[in-house]
Amino acid sequence: MECEWKPDDQGLQQILQLLKESQSPDTSTQRSVQQRLEQLNHYPDFNNYLIFVLTKLKSEDEPTRSLSGLILKNNVKAHYQNFPNGVSDFIKSECLQNIGDSSPLIRATVGILITTIASKGELQNWPELLPKLCLLLDSEDYNTCEGAFGALQKICEDSAEVLDSDMLDRPLNVMIPKFLQFFKHSSPKIRSHAIACVNQFIISRTQALMLHIDGFIENLFALATDEEPEVRKNVCRALVMLLEVRMDRLLPHMHNIIEYMLQRTQDQDENVALEACEFWLTLAEQPVCKDVLCNHLSKLTPVLVNGMKYSEIDIILLKGDVEEDDEAIPDNEQDIRPRFHRSRTVAQQHEGDRDGIEEDDDEDDDLEDDDTISDWNLRKCSAAALDVLANVFRDDLLLPILPLLKELLFHPEWVIKESGILVLGAIAEGCMQGMITYLPELIPHLVQCLSDKKALVRSITCWTLSRYAHWVVSQPPDTYLKPLMTELLKRILDSNKRVQEAACSAFATLEEEACTELVPYLAYILDTLVFAFSKYQHKNLLILYDAIGTLADSVGHHLNKPEYIQMLMPPLIAKWNQLKDEDKDLFPLLECLSSVATALQSGFLPYCEPVYQRCVNLVQKTLAQTMVRHAGTHAYSGHSLHQSQPDQYEAPDKDFMIVALDLLSGLAEGLGGNIEQLVARSNILTLMYQCMQDKMPEVRQSSFALLGDLTKACFLHVKPCIADFMPILGTNLNPELISVCNNATWAIGEISIQMGAEMQPYVGMVLHQLVEIINRPNTPKTLLENTAITIGRLGYVCPQEVAPMLQQFIRPWCTSLRNIRDNEEKDSAFRGICTMISVNPGGVVQDFIFFCDAVASWVNPKDDLRDMFGKIFHGFKNQVGEENWGRFSGQFPLPLKERLAAFYGV
Repeated sequence: MECEWKPDDQGLQQILQLLKESQSPDTSTQRSVQQRLEQLNHYPDFNNYLIFVLTKLKSEDEPTRSLSGLILKNNVKAHYQNFPNGVSDFIKSECLQNIGDSSPLIRATVGILITTIASKGELQNWPELLPKLCLLLDSEDYNTCEGAFGALQKICEDSAEVLDSDMLDRPLNVMIPKFLQFFKHSSPKIRSHAIACVNQFIISRTQALMLHIDGFIENLFALATDEEPEVRKNVCRALVMLLEVRMDRLLPHMHNIIEYMLQRTQDQDENVALEACEFWLTLAEQPVCKDVLCNHLSKLTPVLVNGMKYSEIDIILLKGDVEEDDEAIPDNEQDIRPRFHRSRTVAQQHEGDRDGIEEDDDEDDDLEDDDTISDWNLRKCSAAALDVLANVFRDDLLLPILPLLKELLFHPEWVIKESGILVLGAIAEGCMQGMITYLPELIPHLVQCLSDKKALVRSITCWTLSRYAHWVVSQPPDTYLKPLMTELLKRILDSNKRVQEAACSAFATLEEEACTELVPYLAYILDTLVFAFSKYQHKNLLILYDAIGTLADSVGHHLNKPEYIQMLMPPLIAKWNQLKDEDKDLFPLLECLSSVATALQSGFLPYCEPVYQRCVNLVQKTLAQTMVRHAGTHAYSGHSLHQSQPDQYEAPDKDFMIVALDLLSGLAEGLGGNIEQLVARSNILTLMYQCMQDKMPEVRQSSFALLGDLTKACFLHVKPCIADFMPILGTNLNPELISVCNNATWAIGEISIQMGAEMQPYVGMVLHQLVEIINRPNTPKTLLENTAITIGRLGYVCPQEVAPMLQQFIRPWCTSLRNIRDNEEKDSAFRGICTMISVNPGGVVQDFIFFCDAVASWVNPKDDLRDMFGKIFHGFKNQVGEENWGRFSGQFPLPLKERLAAFYGV
């Protein structure tokens, strides 16, 4: 029946006209084309015209026909379920008949169209598709075979899971052996398609492939030296994935595979070399890495080092060999990557870590960014591979690498010298111990390279020095820190944007390492950073905010001096006033101000009002947009006609709200009681009540942090809302969402301290969840500590309610609090545990040794807390008698025994 469909001439001419116009560069023409396409979608047979132009209208030029197919593909994506049966059948049969079109562009377009229909869940409703495509592979006609393979490769990429499920009667049992037959085909394009298809099923260890794994590997080896780069690339990719999932099958051939990959990593074709280079990255993660690679290190090292040089094309793209001052050229907005805000997580202070938050993301530590080149290239991959191998082989890597470094670092050619500096940075983490002997000579050399005349040398040197910042800071400051800082600050004001960026990032790393060591140089540092404000283009401004925020985090209250505030605040506030509420640049600026407010404390008072007001407005605005959007969606969901309607209400960007809540937290923490009037004059508590119930976990996480900070700063305004807030906190004690749970736990603890005995009605809403969390295996340290402190605080204010459960949490409670420093939170928690022990002494008997150990972790408890400890020890000793106590304390490790004797006389 559908074969009867014929286009109407007038309609066809209209559509061809549209297709021609849509190729116009003029945006207003394009917009009107967009609107007319939308209108045409209401005619069921519009899609018949589109497929007709693609497959039948050979008189038209290929780009127009292909465009018709791509518009059809978009319609399939958006509206396929509304196509009448006749239309979708017509499209399907046309696709299968024309998969072998003589034009590669049309074949590819038909292939994309087939895949799009297949991925709409249509593989089940198009049972003849896969058998037909597999049949067409055997066609004598090259175009047909190639077109069918192209479509199959796209289907394998898009629908790998469906293909390997029971839904389709396991087609892979037929397809995979079939693909393997084509590894030996005479056409390189077909060979390449065949491997690419099979490669889709390696990582998921698809059964049908695992059955043929030996044949697959044999076939791969046969193609190892194929003359076609695309085939070699797919062979390398397959071996890299097999390394992850079927090491057992590769091990017998490992020596040869490594020799082969060494060759391919130096392949003439950079894409092949890049795929091969991934092999070393993957191998480094395997336990066998050291054994299988140790005899090849002397060969591999020079290959990786050689891959780390900029290629000639890189240099042209980077315009790096023309030494130019580009600081005045505005940034290309496309190059600015989206930033991710790290939401506030409340953490305890530990012995040994400076800032109390466990940072597990070294985002600044990634191998440096060449934004102008495609993100991932041979240079970066080689550097990353060297970095991970340095972590595997440690100082054993220095044997082959030091002679190379000597040659590179002092080389007259800048490209080679630059690659040497990158090598030195890449091995910094893994080979640190062995490098220490050379650093007194190398660091001054690098500091000199910071003023090299080539911008690319200056920028890589910034990065490499930042990788050795830890060592620099551990030496007497005048020896290396001072000269390094002086030169880095000059580079922050470099005339080249790439150098500015590298220097700013490196300086932020140095700040984190040096902390208060920087205090003597603060005036000089601020001078530079403030001057950079007037100099920087858009992208580097964002990095500058980060450097200023990190500085505030690192030196804390030392920043609170009138002359520093006078330098720093006016330019920050000027930027703050320039930015509109919709501008994403507010994120880094809000984060920066949050750190500054926390550091300056009362010094921030003159600036707090406008900042506070704007944050509250941002939260209010975002909440309002969320409400509007939900109303919009519900109103039109019933009518297909209005399907496009809700899109007019863009999903609000909740990051604005999250960052604003975090800055309010920073203000509350920095200003303390001074924030009280601002809170009194705003509706922040109502807004917080909504944020605490938001669908998005990050919004809840930040609102609980703010609740805790406001509880500490001005409880009188929070108290009337406690009855509303507590049930919400209780439902968020879900350890699946670590950070949300953590902040909710912390807030409950802060509220308990303020509420005192009035906390009693709420204990039941939270206690069972808290006890469950503290007993869970693998709970992260921060969450355990906060949970223990909150349980202790609840027990301090409501001992009668909490003490009966003592036995269920005393042991994990003691082990999780023995590692944190003496502070207010630890103090209130231990007072709570002592109070509970006096109510229910039986609850601690079995685990008393853990209690002894936890108490011994106090360096300097307040006198009255020390008395509480003493009472418990003596009470226990009297209870069990001298002899039993002697036997009991006999099990103590010696330091514990001595401490308790010295402090508490037991």
